[in-house]
Amino acid sequence: GVRYNAEKKKVGTYYTTPIYRFRMKCHLCVNYIEMQTDPAGCDYVIVSGARRKEERWDMGDNQQVVPTEREEKEKLETDAMFWLEHGVADRARLRRAVPTLATLREAQGAWKDDFALNSRLRRRFREEKKTLREEEEEAAALQAKAGLSIPLVPEAEEDRRLAALLKYHSPDSYEEKQRMKRTEISSRSWFPPAPPGRPGEAFRKPGGGRTLRAPPATPAGLGIVRRRSAE
Repeated sequence: GVRYNAEKKKVGTYYTTPIYRFRMKCHLCVNYIEMQTDPAGCDYVIVSGARRKEERWDMGDNQQVVPTEREEKEKLETDAMFWLEHGVADRARLRRAVPTLATLREAQGAWKDDFALNSRLRRRFREEKKTLREEEEEAAALQAKAGLSIPLVPEAEEDRRLAALLKYHSPDSYEEKQRMKRTEISSRSWFPPAPPGRPGEAFRKPGGGRTLRAPPATPAGLGIVRRRSAE
């Protein structure tokens, strides 16, 4: 990833193609790197100061179209039998590649209409945005109703099925509570509880004073009036 400023010099020719040599200083030390072009091999040759790191791209291994070599090209032009065999091999390779080429052509055709793709993408984005807004509003309403301040996780299908199996009910219904309350009222005594001691026993005020005697409990004293049937 380092860019060098090199001294360029012509050192020869390959037929009519000049051969150039480049001399550049290393950015890590005081030594120089020299390399020159190789028109015969369509490559570069390192003269001094460096070593080649072999990481070449093999077009055949990566299923790319390999250019025809010069010797093979000359043989195709001069040898009719070799040309026929080469054509048969090329047609067989084409038949094997036709399904893949058709799939690639169909996949590329799906991306031709940019306007339709953009419209479809924007429509799906609006639908997703609307769904997210509805989920947020539902979660906010549930938090306000339950008085929760914690964030709610998305509802899962398993949680929905489990919640459908649960039934919540109070141990006693409203009617049962009313019936128990009426039973308690009807079984309660009309008279207030008697003070401690025997009925009619005299008691004295704390700190002295006259003696008082509790009157006996009578219906008239309780505000109960008896009436005859004729009245």
